[in-house]
Amino acid sequence: MHAKPKGVVLGPKDPTVQPSAAPAPKPAAERTSVHNLRLRPHAKVLVVGGGINGVGTFRDLALQGVDVALVERGDYCQGASGASSHMIHGGIRYLENGEFRLVRESVVERNRLLRIAPHYVKPLQTTIPIFSTFSGILSAPLRFLTHKQQGRPKERGAFLIKLGLSLYDSFSRDGGSVPRHQFRGHKRALAELPDFRPDIKYAATYFDASVHNPERLTLDVLQDGEKAGQANPGAAAGQGSTARASNYLSLQSMTGRPNPGTGKGGTVRLRDELTGEEFDFTADVIVNTTGAWVDLTNQAMGTTSSFMGGTKGSHIVLDSPELLAACRGREIFFEHTDGRIVLIYPMGDRVLVGTTDVDADMSRDAVCTDEEIDYFFDLVGHVFPNIPVTRNQIVYTFSGVRPLPRHDATQPGFVSRDYRIETRRPAPAGTGAVVLSLVGGKWTTFRALAEHLTNDVLAELGMHRKVSTAQLPIGGGAGFPADDAGVQRWLKAHMGHGRDADRTAGLLTRYGTRAEAVIEYLDAGPDRLLHSTRELSVRELEFMAAHEQVGHLVDVLIRRTSLAFRGLVTGELLNEVADILSDPLKWDAAARSAEISHAQEVLQRLHRVETHSLVA
Repeated sequence: MHAKPKGVVLGPKDPTVQPSAAPAPKPAAERTSVHNLRLRPHAKVLVVGGGINGVGTFRDLALQGVDVALVERGDYCQGASGASSHMIHGGIRYLENGEFRLVRESVVERNRLLRIAPHYVKPLQTTIPIFSTFSGILSAPLRFLTHKQQGRPKERGAFLIKLGLSLYDSFSRDGGSVPRHQFRGHKRALAELPDFRPDIKYAATYFDASVHNPERLTLDVLQDGEKAGQANPGAAAGQGSTARASNYLSLQSMTGRPNPGTGKGGTVRLRDELTGEEFDFTADVIVNTTGAWVDLTNQAMGTTSSFMGGTKGSHIVLDSPELLAACRGREIFFEHTDGRIVLIYPMGDRVLVGTTDVDADMSRDAVCTDEEIDYFFDLVGHVFPNIPVTRNQIVYTFSGVRPLPRHDATQPGFVSRDYRIETRRPAPAGTGAVVLSLVGGKWTTFRALAEHLTNDVLAELGMHRKVSTAQLPIGGGAGFPADDAGVQRWLKAHMGHGRDADRTAGLLTRYGTRAEAVIEYLDAGPDRLLHSTRELSVRELEFMAAHEQVGHLVDVLIRRTSLAFRGLVTGELLNEVADILSDPLKWDAAARSAEISHAQEVLQRLHRVETHSLVA
């Protein structure tokens, strides 16, 4: 990557921030999100980091009436939040580490998200193939007590898995939204999933949940926060929104110089990653939610910390009809021969396979290696020995760095997935901002974690909670149809203007009930589907450019849609989308060409996606 000015907290977190082969072009005009921050360069609270935990905290603070701003140096949900296994789960395997509090909170939050975000979070039937009965009974207590693998991994047998699932079910007693687990013997297991290894002894089936659009759920949470800021009394009093956020805006440094108007807080230097322009911004409290980069962000703010010890997790996405059929619509969740818990997971007409868990080198980009791909093929063969998978079936790969706490000699699989909050206050006689650093955190518990962080911030500000988010629908989950019949009624009510059932269903899938606002925008002018895909139209891309802070062409391909994830990006698509975005994003011919090159480089280097322009 290009050398960065001193103090910049960039590193290899993402993909799309100025990759070496194709520097990103500068926009012709200042973005509205940046303009709003420069216009009033102060907030009570500044959240640094636009992954799901930072965005969740931004939303919660905005709902409490706090004047809050958020900055993210790349795109929203671009780091670990966008590289997850797409599961909303209670974490059954964490029971073995003794993390009972985390598992209970995770199960409660899983059930809650099924209710408040039903447009993206869906029940997921999960099956564990089991090849022994009592294996692992002696080694499990040692793993529990020492958090280390003792000698060669011993497979967890039916007895241990039954015990774990029974305990798991017990956490769902209150307000459970999914059925209890079931055990099947050899014959029944093969009757239900005939492509399993023939020596299978049992199959345990239970329900967790999935999130097929984590990037769009993150956007929904962000826009809920922005909407709350527009409705706050401060906005009505003429100071503008009290909840402002911008992507591609990085924190460079911090000083103890307070806000000149209030004499409180500290000053940070922010840099627009799309233009290179910098400006000062003051805040009383800074919340560091930069994930695995928390220590680097603290370093940029002039403080040394050693909180983090991230591990890399990779996945591949396969176009394999045979493997898809073998899964029978279920996630296959099991222990591989090295003791690592892995998964094979059908998503639409693709299959997700993951994941690894290795110590991350923070000086290098997180990418899926050839060795990891070999590991994934091996684990598929471990449970489905007669289903061939090959490299030419890979349509997408992705990797991320989990924001785990520093773990020294503890093996990655045994590192706690729980979170904690570290607080640093200025010296009693000094000035500066209070800094709260989030260590850890996982997708499933983002709402509860944000609630915890928000409560800590409110305490620092001498404020009290006004609104609970526990039952508050998220974005397009409000009023989402409860069943298939309801979905059909919604589709029938919103078809029209040349928009058939498939196109309307695609909008409902992408936006939830927020699709109503999108449809209103689409119907306000002439529109047409793209030539390169029937999943997008000209006006929908214009809507994204106007309302979803698109900074780069690749943002649309990876995070505003799932086209890249499903292996549907072509040279024709790159050119057509770039053409349409050029007007609203003020790209000239050179910028348009640079955006196409940038997208190709990101897709190839970080996701093994090869695209070739069909138009010169």
